[in-house]
Amino acid sequence: MILHGYWRSGASYRVRIALNLKGISYDNAAHDLRKGEQKTPDYVALNPQGMVPALQDGDLVLTQSPAILEWLEETRLEPALLPKEANDRATVRAMAALIGCDIHPLNNLRVLKAIRSEFNADQAAVDAWAARWIAPGFDALEALVARHGAGWSFGDAPTLVDCYLIPQMYSARRFNMDLSPWPRLLAVEQTALAHPAFASAHPDVQPDADA
Repeated sequence: MILHGYWRSGASYRVRIALNLKGISYDNAAHDLRKGEQKTPDYVALNPQGMVPALQDGDLVLTQSPAILEWLEETRLEPALLPKEANDRATVRAMAALIGCDIHPLNNLRVLKAIRSEFNADQAAVDAWAARWIAPGFDALEALVARHGAGWSFGDAPTLVDCYLIPQMYSARRFNMDLSPWPRLLAVEQTALAHPAFASAHPDVQPDADA
C-alpha cells in the first residue's frame, strides 16, 4: 500500500493517523505541494484532480480523505473508528465533517495561495482569514466534545473525529492562533499526541518534512 501525500497536508495527516490506528503498514510517496509536484503528468494520471492524498493498493487508487477513511473502516474492521450504534455513527461523521467540510477547505494551501496572489494578503491577513473560519468551528466542536467526549472527542477511544481534529489543531498553530479558548480540544490533543499512532503521523516526523 502506498500513501501519496505531503508532510504538512492536513488531509494526508488524517489518513496517516487512521492507517496507524488500524495497524496498516504503507510506503510513503511524497509530493511537495509548494513545488507543484502534485500536478506532474505521472501523478495526475494516477489522481486526475492533482491533489493529495491518494491511497494506492495494487490497482486500486482512492482519493479524497473522507472516502479513504471510510474505505479503511469498511475493509479493516478493527479497531473500529466509528461507534456501533447508528445514531452515534452519524454524530461522529457530523463532527468530522464540521472540520473536513467547513473549516479545512478554507485554509488549505491552494486557497491561501489565491488570497495572497489575488488580494495581496500578507501573513497577518492570511492568519486572520484562517482564524475567521477555524474559531467558530472550534467553538462548535468544544460544545460537542463536552457533550460526547470521555477522554477523546467522542467516547473513550479514538474515532474518525480525532483523525480530523488533531491535524486541524496543528494547522491552527501554524496560523498563530491562541487555542486557550478551547480547553476540551486541547485536552483531547494532549491525549492523542501521547498515542503512538498519532505521534508517528505527526508532520514533523515524516520523511519528507523540512529539516
